[in-house]
Amino acid sequence: MSDLYWLNDEQMAKLEPFFPKSHGKPRVDDRRVLSGIIFINRNGLRWRDAPEAYGPHKTLYSRWKRWSEKGIFAQMLLELADRGGTTDTLMIDATHLKTHRTASSLGAEKGGRGRLIGRTKGGMNSKLHTVTDAQGRPLRMFLTAGQRSDYIGARALLDGLPPARHMLADRGYDADWYREALENMGITPCIPARKGRKVQIRHDEVRYRKRHKIENSFARLKDWRRVATRYDRCPKVFLSACALPAVVMFWL
Repeated sequence: MSDLYWLNDEQMAKLEPFFPKSHGKPRVDDRRVLSGIIFINRNGLRWRDAPEAYGPHKTLYSRWKRWSEKGIFAQMLLELADRGGTTDTLMIDATHLKTHRTASSLGAEKGGRGRLIGRTKGGMNSKLHTVTDAQGRPLRMFLTAGQRSDYIGARALLDGLPPARHMLADRGYDADWYREALENMGITPCIPARKGRKVQIRHDEVRYRKRHKIENSFARLKDWRRVATRYDRCPKVFLSACALPAVVMFWL
């Protein structure tokens, strides 16, 4: 099939350092399996519908589940993004991702581990909080239930921010504690003030116009059907489904 996806030699060379060492029986062809995983995630297919060229669908699913739970794909995003060079400007935003009934049909797991799925006006959703560079390339990701405030993601991603001079965000991030935390890190916030503020805070309107790039980034991520619609019950696995397209489209 001519429309199948295959990783090339250059891309494999960037990814191989993240592969865990195999113990005992050697793994099957990494290129074939990873290419199949990418194909399934991009097209939103069931694992059993994987084309025969990628090998047994159980092998694809087992590798995907095992590496996702180990955080392999999330680590790829973190380290490849850090190697991508410095950036003068950061952007932060969040987007809702629709949850399919197969991911939200059962109750929470024992021990208090939630699935990070919540009810909003648009139905059952998860919320992906993302920090990007000036070009809109994802650097950090954090997942919460859909009804959670943007402040939750902003606080969680704060400590992992790379060095920068400016932070662009919409007025949903206009909080005194967040502005102060950014300034303590040497980052100038470019955030419109909430309309309810008694004293309005000015921002660089020309610089703020560049914030559309993070919206474009979300649009490209949602072109991958397993991102636009969440099928995975496990939040670690779904976060991997969000990190994988960021790696393939922006950092390979």
